[in-house]
Amino acid sequence: MASSAWWPSASNAQKAMPVVGWLSSASPHDYAPMVAEFRRGFTEAGYVEDRNVTIDYMWADGQYERLPALADELVRRRVNVIVAATTPAALALKPVTSTIPIVFAIGGDPVKTGLVSSLNQPGGNLTGAAHLNVEVAPKRLELLHEMIPTAKVAALLVNPINPLAESVSISVQAAASTLGVELHVLHASTDREIDRAFESLSQHEVHLLSIGTDPFFTGRGEQLGSLALRNAMPAIFQYRPFVAAGGLMSYGGDITRSYYQAGLYVGRILKGEKPSELPVQLSTKVELLLNLKAAKALGLAVPVSLLGRADEVIE
Repeated sequence: MASSAWWPSASNAQKAMPVVGWLSSASPHDYAPMVAEFRRGFTEAGYVEDRNVTIDYMWADGQYERLPALADELVRRRVNVIVAATTPAALALKPVTSTIPIVFAIGGDPVKTGLVSSLNQPGGNLTGAAHLNVEVAPKRLELLHEMIPTAKVAALLVNPINPLAESVSISVQAAASTLGVELHVLHASTDREIDRAFESLSQHEVHLLSIGTDPFFTGRGEQLGSLALRNAMPAIFQYRPFVAAGGLMSYGGDITRSYYQAGLYVGRILKGEKPSELPVQLSTKVELLLNLKAAKALGLAVPVSLLGRADEVIE
């Protein structure tokens, strides 16, 4: 489905406040910190919600199958700009409009994901900000194995309805083969399925757990960290809340920075700039966090090599 062009202009702004559409596969509660960072960038660009701009939020609440219909609805509403607040949301939006500007905030390389053809010259109606997470999924398993080099069985937890789940599974499987580790891929797309996945770890005699990149998991960092601690499972995820809640390690990019950058870009587009001329802001910085208290509870001695590379150590 295609929409009519709806580019912001001075005359439109005088008639009515511009409307920004927001589409996310997650829920507002889970992504509150990301929304706050988006608003910070948006405010710096000169826009304040409900004062000189309206934001029309749509959340799939973890039900990814709802995204195509929600994307269609936003296009029908002829909003001025759409924020694709997760990778599944961006992939749902791209086919339904080639004219309404779309600004994404995602984890993963948008060129490899197929959202844009080039970072410097995205072309078309999509641009935005991204941080590395999908690409470093194999590295997470490698770091966890470095902590416990004798481990022979690992598990990868993915959300099977995420469009990137298969590619993540394949890349982590390749890393496991190189390490000489047997890998079990576990699936979860609901809170109950997360619990069941952790319950199955002992059945598979898993020694290491790597948690995949997914918006549904992102909002459950504390829950996942607590489960890892409760199950005495050496585990790694991508964001800090997991480690703060008792998880052993995290390794990934800064998700909040991407939303801040997206806020700035939406403001610039509302002022007349075109998404095709705004380079994608891809942050390649990744951080390694270690929880020494969790390591002690697991009876693990943290290698000096890991301590020396850690960006933050929680004691």
